[in-house]
Amino acid sequence: MTASPGTAVPPAPHVDLHAHSTASDGALAPRAAVRTAHAAGLAAFALTDHDTLAGIAEAQAEADAVGLRLVPGVELSVHQDGVEVHLLGLHVRDVDALQARLVRYRDHRRDRAEEMVARLNGVGVPVTMEQVLAVAAGGAIGRPHVAKAIIAIGAVKDSREAFDRYLAAGKPAYVEKVRLEIADGIALVHEAGGIAVIAHPGPDGRRERIEPLVALGLDGLEVRHPSHSAEDTKRLAALAAHFDLVPSGGSDWHGAMHGGRVLGAMQVPLAWLVAQDACVARRRAG
Repeated sequence: MTASPGTAVPPAPHVDLHAHSTASDGALAPRAAVRTAHAAGLAAFALTDHDTLAGIAEAQAEADAVGLRLVPGVELSVHQDGVEVHLLGLHVRDVDALQARLVRYRDHRRDRAEEMVARLNGVGVPVTMEQVLAVAAGGAIGRPHVAKAIIAIGAVKDSREAFDRYLAAGKPAYVEKVRLEIADGIALVHEAGGIAVIAHPGPDGRRERIEPLVALGLDGLEVRHPSHSAEDTKRLAALAAHFDLVPSGGSDWHGAMHGGRVLGAMQVPLAWLVAQDACVARRRAG
């Protein structure tokens, strides 16, 4: 349909399929995140907190109230050939079952944080676990929370210094995570009725890295992400088409101007969500 002269053409609906809340390391509670997505005019919004689905029930209640489609999701930290990569589980049906499976990894996050605090104390940084927990505010604890805690006590000036001096790999307070292999992560997502999508593969998203994952049951690639260059986006779109993977995309929004990321800014087309829905139906049909 062609608009009449002088008639404004409404913007095409778009979605954001990668965002975080205080259930992990975001700045807004799940309910507030959904309200922000609704205010941004999104047709659908995926909550994909790190290694937890604890915010989904609250987000779903708010989404139902405002009439926004919520895509239940999670961002898993997994390993491929010894390298940590992130895997999005989208359209998760069995939220409680997957959450129960992730509790072991969530518990490890607290143990890991306690060890980081002990190591920081050992090098003269007087942070406490109580301070880290206060920053996490009930979310899945990670290094960013430890960084914020030591910033708050004046031990470092910002997050970059916290990681460069203490928390990055090889630094005094670095503690490695329990490893979840990517094959196991894909299987967990499928068992919960979802689809598995590699998150922000960037320049590493090349055929030699993606092809083995297709054999493991990978469903999609995150094509649009704030960290991707134009060349990355073009290459990933071509790989998705070549391997018959569904495209995905999102802002990786954390509820604030996190590296300039704005909810909905990636303009992910609604058609990609439609393609994902079809993939979910095929996957669940077996």
